[in-house]
Amino acid sequence: MKAIEISAPGGPEVLRLVERPDPAPGDHDVRIRVRAAGVNRPEVLQRMGLYPPPPGASDIPGLEAAGVIDAVGAAVKRWKVGDEVCALLTGGGYAEYAIAHEGSCLPAPEGVSVMEAAGIPETTFTVWANAYDDAGLRPGEALLVHGGTSGIGVTAIGIAKALGSTVYATASSDGKLETIRLLGADAAFNYASENWEEAIKARGGVDVVLDMAGGDFVARNLEALNPGGRHVSIAMLRGAAAEINIFQIMRKRLRLSGSTMKARPFEEKARLAAAIEAAVWPLYGAGKLKPVVDKVFPLSEAAEAHRRMEGGGHIGKILLQIGE
Repeated sequence: MKAIEISAPGGPEVLRLVERPDPAPGDHDVRIRVRAAGVNRPEVLQRMGLYPPPPGASDIPGLEAAGVIDAVGAAVKRWKVGDEVCALLTGGGYAEYAIAHEGSCLPAPEGVSVMEAAGIPETTFTVWANAYDDAGLRPGEALLVHGGTSGIGVTAIGIAKALGSTVYATASSDGKLETIRLLGADAAFNYASENWEEAIKARGGVDVVLDMAGGDFVARNLEALNPGGRHVSIAMLRGAAAEINIFQIMRKRLRLSGSTMKARPFEEKARLAAAIEAAVWPLYGAGKLKPVVDKVFPLSEAAEAHRRMEGGGHIGKILLQIGE
């Protein structure tokens, strides 16, 4: 099969199109003939040598893909050859064939093409696991998400609005702020020039922060949180170190947590998949949620896809088209 290989840690140019043996599924796995794969920030970090795959996972990058199942393991119960699925992967998505655990697969939502579905799993699992499963965001509560035009940001805005929350988001340009508003956010703030935490406090504060920024934003996030608020860290684009006021956490009864997705046990991912299929998938069929695709690149141009992600100008998901 054709696949993208990381020749050495480095820039986008280290992504090379190579021939690899077709993978074989284990007892609880399916093999997907990949139609498309999503491009995600963790894959950029993997390419740079900063986020290695978990033990036993493919070294081929790619944390999500969609296509048609062409082989199933002996113990697989739900899926059969010919089923169209999208899947959360531990790696291997940038290839013509990918292996997925049966519990990490979902059907494409109603009204969503297989191509579009390739960009749904990673961000949806991340948003659901952190904002809902961990932080317990409820209808009527307010959410703040940074990087509102990123794949995570677009997904968080869409799900939270559809499920009845007030949503605030940040970005770095007027054009992106307008896009965030068009996506349904109640307000958008320029994190480069505005005192967004004070503006959010003036609007009543937030109950959950889904934070990809880290660094100096953490203290500002805590300022914007209401009593009983929950702060969930999922990335650290502004740095891994943060100085915070512990008394503020005590006084407001705040809770700080964080997580990664790639190395979680398959059983936990299956539990999240079931919750997502029940709570989020119907939103697509009802027209309350739509995938947002920024640009589609052929597999051979994976390096260009990474350059676009690192450039920060994308809105929604960047995809790699792999099969027909």
